[in-house]
Amino acid sequence: MRMYGQDPWGGPLEINTADSATDDDRSRNLNELDRAALSRPLDEMQQSWLLGPGEQKKKTAFIVGIITVIVKNVPRHHKRPPPPDNYTIALHKTLMFFNAQKSGKLPRHNNVSWRGNSCLNDGKSDKSGVVLKDLVGGYYDAGDSIKFHFPKAFAMTMLSWSVIEYSAKYEAAGELNHVKDIIKWGTDYFLKTFNSTSDTITQLVAQVGSGDTSSSADPNDHSCWMRPEDIDYQRPVAVCSSCSDLAAEMAAALASASIVFKDNKVYSKKLVHGAETLWKFARNQHGSYTAGGVDAATFYNSRMYWDEFVWGGAWLYYATGDQSYLYLASHPTLAKHAGAFWGGPDYGVLSWDNKLTGAQVLLTRLRLFLSPGYPYE
Repeated sequence: MRMYGQDPWGGPLEINTADSATDDDRSRNLNELDRAALSRPLDEMQQSWLLGPGEQKKKTAFIVGIITVIVKNVPRHHKRPPPPDNYTIALHKTLMFFNAQKSGKLPRHNNVSWRGNSCLNDGKSDKSGVVLKDLVGGYYDAGDSIKFHFPKAFAMTMLSWSVIEYSAKYEAAGELNHVKDIIKWGTDYFLKTFNSTSDTITQLVAQVGSGDTSSSADPNDHSCWMRPEDIDYQRPVAVCSSCSDLAAEMAAALASASIVFKDNKVYSKKLVHGAETLWKFARNQHGSYTAGGVDAATFYNSRMYWDEFVWGGAWLYYATGDQSYLYLASHPTLAKHAGAFWGGPDYGVLSWDNKLTGAQVLLTRLRLFLSPGYPYE
């Protein structure tokens, strides 16, 4: 059920320096001044400023001739555009990091010359030779060649949030299309990690590659110094059937990206459907994706999934306007389980493992833009 007929997002937080109402007022005032000036009779001096028909042509031609001579003889100084400010440079380099971390068949416009196609057989078979699915693409984690889906989903959610709030700033820096391409590279890959065309799923891919350093028998993607372009061995695929934290975070990533790509209705709808499928899976199969001592627990261990429920529910509400997501995201019991009332050493710290603070900020948009009233005030 939709709570509002209007866009549930409510609008960006950006402050636009151009005020159309002020501009209209200024134009209206100038028009009034012009009419006032014309309504007064001209004195003798003012009349002398007006050119008669014959004089006007002669003097105009003379003035035009002088201007032409001046323009032709004045040396041309092409003003160089100002250099980009430090924030623009930092933003460009930050986004360039994602280009360097891309896995799969890279596009021609990827701006990291020393990176090439890599791991084009991901997901096609595991160690036992069982065919799984196409898992080519996505992003490597850091300095190794593992694809950890939990932290990467959080990264895509945060990138989408930044674009939704500050798209004009990205555009001014010349990076809007770049960052949207980065987000889409991630969401296209996430749609491969589960049956995104189905309404119900029973499993989700959590990781591609191995980081287990306890055994030297198998190739290890964490400690290996090999370039990803040179990897020619079969990479293991970790699949989970009870992973609420991972599924809810992926749902947040797809839901937030659906707002970024709302002008592309077909793709946005595809992302929303995938997000809702993941959300249903997260709610029906409670559990942590790192339970049972899996490989990811060594690197990105998840301590709970309640904060992902608040976070994912909030994003799904903003993507769909469905009040049921808002009801769950703002429910006191869920907030209590997520640690909203008891604090702790990491309370107030937004990270890939703790989304509570981000969810709280996200939900304040209701007060800022929509004034929903009881019980959401």
